[in-house]
Amino acid sequence: MPSVQSSGASAGSPGADGVLIVGGGQAAVNLASSLRELGWQAAVTIVSEEAYAPYQRPPLSKAFLSGNAEATTLESRSAERYESDRITVLTGHRVTDVRAAAPGRPGVAVTEAGGRLEFGHLALATGARPRRLTAPGAGLAGICYLRDLGHALELRERLSAAQRVLVVGGGFIGLEAAAAATAKGKAVTVVEAADRLIGRVVAPVISGFYAAAHRRRGVRVLLGTAVSRFEGTGPADTGGTVTGAHLTDGGFVPADLVIIGIGAEPRTELAERLGLACAGGIVVDGFARTSDPAIVAAGDCAVTPHPAAADGALVRFESYGHAMDHAKVAAATLAGVPARYEAVPWFWSDQGPLKLQIAGLSGGFDQAVLRGDPGQERFSVLYYRDGRLLAVHAVNSPRDYLTVRRVLAAGQQIPPEAAADAGQPLQPA
Repeated sequence: MPSVQSSGASAGSPGADGVLIVGGGQAAVNLASSLRELGWQAAVTIVSEEAYAPYQRPPLSKAFLSGNAEATTLESRSAERYESDRITVLTGHRVTDVRAAAPGRPGVAVTEAGGRLEFGHLALATGARPRRLTAPGAGLAGICYLRDLGHALELRERLSAAQRVLVVGGGFIGLEAAAAATAKGKAVTVVEAADRLIGRVVAPVISGFYAAAHRRRGVRVLLGTAVSRFEGTGPADTGGTVTGAHLTDGGFVPADLVIIGIGAEPRTELAERLGLACAGGIVVDGFARTSDPAIVAAGDCAVTPHPAAADGALVRFESYGHAMDHAKVAAATLAGVPARYEAVPWFWSDQGPLKLQIAGLSGGFDQAVLRGDPGQERFSVLYYRDGRLLAVHAVNSPRDYLTVRRVLAAGQQIPPEAAADAGQPLQPA
């Protein structure tokens, strides 16, 4: 995957009237494109520390890891599209310091190589990084993470040669990686410290379904235990390679490849250097404005209010849909036509033939209505609080997912008793 512009950061400076977008993910690309759609005429520059032009991340743990996609098919936009939209993309430049713009003085971002980018407006789309496991031996070769294309390229190469794969973490990334490894005939073990899979997000019936479904496909799923230390052919600092992991319950899992998927942490370093409020992410309001209203932040790096959040809590989403929708809000704020962030959250996870689609936020639910039969691997769960529809989690049930997403977007309702009748299609009251 070629870079768009990999050198001469200072030459890509957007200038005193332009927008600098720090980060190269989907939020950055959609923010830039949305600015042009809104009629923004000044310069727009994306600066990314990755060596690759902006690409889609969701396929990394799905089609790419399975071998059904290549790096060139992941590009978010073509070089010609960036040129026609007058968007400059600087790759391979990590911003290490930034000074906000002030009246009569442009802002300045400084890169690791000493480049300087002047700007009039700043957008932070810095994303998140994988949460690191700190167990002894975690630096051994063969212990991998999966967040960016570099990770995915290494992991796919190692997966082709591996026989026994240990996945640490029973969240979406871990389970998607487990499904990809299983499909390649590897012996796979998933270790999850909690008492159920994806427990932070889904109802117990869905956790139980995924545990059973992966076990049916040959995955060994271990719950309620964690890695205490890794074993290897030698110390990490002398080139040792992982051979397995000791668990907190006293067990041992042999492995020649380990995939760590224990969550992600928002990248807030630049925001903190700017003195912006941060609390589990860069704090923004409903219009994507940071505590400095002249600076916006969007995507995985930000925590935001949302009308669907329980008790008015700030939430941080990690999804393609959020990156798209939140970036539009940030662009509208910069363009002077602010629009509050109210898009229905949506997400999907492909785990082999099992497609989970989510719409809405289920936090704070007091009732979960099951439609269909999990044994048939086709069902959905609708979540309610005080009888009001909050969200749907649909497994191989795209019609239920799309209906609930439309209902939530329209501010309509589906009564729980109607949802419980799987013989009837969902429809608003």
